[in-house]
Amino acid sequence: MAKTLALPKEQLVKQALTQMQKSLADNTWTDRQKLALTCRILFECGHDSGLAGQITARGPQPGTYYTQQLGLGFDEITASNLLLVNEDLEVLEGHGMANPANRFHSWVYRARPDVNCIIHTHPTHIAALSMLEVPLQISHMDLCPLYDDCAFLEGWPGVPVGNEEGELIAGALGDKRAILLSHHGQLSTGTTIEEACVIAQLIERAARLQLLAMAAGEIKPIIPALGREAHDWVSKPKRHAAAFNYYARQNLRQHADCLN
Repeated sequence: MAKTLALPKEQLVKQALTQMQKSLADNTWTDRQKLALTCRILFECGHDSGLAGQITARGPQPGTYYTQQLGLGFDEITASNLLLVNEDLEVLEGHGMANPANRFHSWVYRARPDVNCIIHTHPTHIAALSMLEVPLQISHMDLCPLYDDCAFLEGWPGVPVGNEEGELIAGALGDKRAILLSHHGQLSTGTTIEEACVIAQLIERAARLQLLAMAAGEIKPIIPALGREAHDWVSKPKRHAAAFNYYARQNLRQHADCLN
C-alpha cells in the first residue's frame, strides 16, 4: 500500500532532499582534475572557441587560482598542464603564460568570496544572443537554476584585459551566479567547480532555446513564485555534483587523458 500519495508537496521535497544527501555519491577527483574535466566537458558541448575563454578555480593560497595556459584549447587541458597564478597573472606553478583576459577573474574573486570557480566562454548560441543585446529569458523548467540568477551587461567594454573591465564585469555580475555579456559571451560561477560547470552548460542551452522560441513567436513568462521554487529545488550541491559526475563519465570515455 502506498504511503506517500496523500503527503503535501513540501514534505515530499524534504524527503527527497534527505534521500539525495544519503544516496548521491561525491567524487574523489582533485581540483586540478575537476578543472581539466570541466574543460573537456565544455569542449564537447560547444563552448570551445579557439583560444578564447578561461576556466579558473581558487588555488591553495589566498589570491591564487588555477587556469589554462594560453595556446592550449579546452580539448588539450590536463590536470598537469594547468597553471597556478596570482592576481597579477604571474605563474607560480607550471609553464607558459595565462590568458591576459584572466585579469577580470581576479576582480570577480575579490568581489565574491563565495565564488570558488569561474567559467568564461563564447559558445555559439550565447554569442549569437549577445549580438541582439537582450537579456537571457528563463521560461522553461529545466532552465530554472538560472531563474533571476543571470545578470546582463548591455554595453561591451572591449577586450577584457584591463582593470576597468574587471571592475565593470564584477559589478554587473553582482550577487548572481551568471551573466550574459553583450557582444561577448557568458560568465558562470559556482561555490564549487561542479556547480560552475553545470551552470555554464545550462546557460548555453538556455540561449539556444531562447533563440528557437524567439524565431517561433513571443516567449511567455513563467510564474515568478514557481520559477524561484524550481531554482531552489535544483540548486543543491548534491544535484550539481551528480550532474557533473554524469558529464564526467560521458567524457572520460574519450578524454581519460585529461586526468593525468
